[in-house]
Amino acid sequence: MADEQTVDTQNLDTDQAAQDSGDELATRVQVLEEQLAGAHDQALRVAADLQNVRRRAEQDVEKAHKFALEKFAGDLLPIIDSLERGLELSNPDDESIRPMREGIELTLKMFQDTLKRYQLEAIDPHGEPFNAVQHQAMAMQESADVEPNSVLKVFQKGYQLNGRLLRPAMVVVSKAPAPVSPSIDEQA
Repeated sequence: MADEQTVDTQNLDTDQAAQDSGDELATRVQVLEEQLAGAHDQALRVAADLQNVRRRAEQDVEKAHKFALEKFAGDLLPIIDSLERGLELSNPDDESIRPMREGIELTLKMFQDTLKRYQLEAIDPHGEPFNAVQHQAMAMQESADVEPNSVLKVFQKGYQLNGRLLRPAMVVVSKAPAPVSPSIDEQA
């Protein structure tokens, strides 16, 4: 009987050890599963960050290609202005300068066509409503012929490169005529 009690005690100890070992394994499995979930989450975050960095780099390269000509184009604008001003100031009916005018017109057209190929577009807002984003008001002038806040005259064309403003158009903007005050008859 003592042997039976010893065997039962040993069985209980073995059962207890097996249960403790099972609990320990379950705890260890749970810890490992949590670590695995954390590592998986971290891997997903790193992959997302890498994708964001790649996308930003692609956008930066695209912008660099798209706007690489910005400074160069800005330096060319005074040349276009000078050619246009020369045409404005020369008399188209003067036969002595006709060949020179034609040369300037052809040069200006080639210049404008070349700039257009590189998405440099002129902003000539004559008669359009004033837009503070694309226009720079140089003066205001009363006018009863057009609506207030319309562009009456363009001093200098504006330009945009691929939709980005390179230089605003310098304009004269209309304003409503001042109301005429009735004259007072002081002799009455």
